Amino acid sequence: MRLDEMLGIKYPFIQGGMANIATGEFAAAVSNAGGLGLIGAGGMNTEQLKENIHKCKSLTDKPFGVNLMLMNPEADKMAELLVEEGVKIVTTGAGNPAKYMAMWKENGMIVIPVVSASILAVKMQQCGADAVIAEGTESGGHVGEMTTMALVPQIVDAVTIPVIAAGGIADGRQLAAAFALGAIGVQLGTCLLASEECPIHEAYKAAVLKAKDNDTIVTGRITGTPVRIIKNAMAREYVKQEKAGADKMELEKFTLGSLRRAVFEGDVKTGSLMAGQVVGQLKEIKPIRQIFEDIYAGYRETVAGLQA
Repeated sequence: MRLDEMLGIKYPFIQGGMANIATGEFAAAVSNAGGLGLIGAGGMNTEQLKENIHKCKSLTDKPFGVNLMLMNPEADKMAELLVEEGVKIVTTGAGNPAKYMAMWKENGMIVIPVVSASILAVKMQQCGADAVIAEGTESGGHVGEMTTMALVPQIVDAVTIPVIAAGGIADGRQLAAAFALGAIGVQLGTCLLASEECPIHEAYKAAVLKAKDNDTIVTGRITGTPVRIIKNAMAREYVKQEKAGADKMELEKFTLGSLRRAVFEGDVKTGSLMAGQVVGQLKEIKPIRQIFEDIYAGYRETVAGLQA
């Protein structure tokens, strides 16, 4: 079964739950375009999440979900809110959702944790996950070490539940590759930053279009909090200080509020411009619907070329 069949959507695409970006309005736009929109609870409190769920419901009658960052101090309240609001699909990150699993499953929810290693995927299957998102280091934001090409087939071999590929996917060739690796669909993030509907500041979008293939960098790798962002003054200074032995408290002054500055203020110098390695493939701003159509048409063209 493919992801579109599993979730009742047009395309086998999940939108990444990008903190401060994946609002209820943006999730609804993704769902209306044929993917699965996700509200990103990272950066929200419980009341804000509730407001965004209501907003999404008012704008779409298509399936949508919530991405719950389990490190959020209000994660327990948010987990209960998802049940109260009748949310049917939840993806999770930054923790183990096992303690919520019985409650969610009793209410008919589909639970899809994000994982970065096969051992984590096995644990998620054991605690009752319906599928896992295997996210490679090519992705934007918080990253693991393994590439999507290496990670996805190893997770496919390690579990019996469906696997969704994430990280490094922005066109039809990469979608075809994900299917070839055994995934049932893909999660998209960076390519949706270049959509008309994406709520990030226009300066952030301009930085995304300007970036080349080698213009992202991972900060926090030495200190154990790796995050992939577009290279800028903040990123370079962060890495410089990190290599010089600065501790987490010293480094935090570079990142505190930096994502919000990038998203809402368009601060491309000291803001955190989260983006994946596919950023160099993005050349223009398009409606989400066209992005999806172009990826799927490219996938079909790729498969036809291989068969020929």
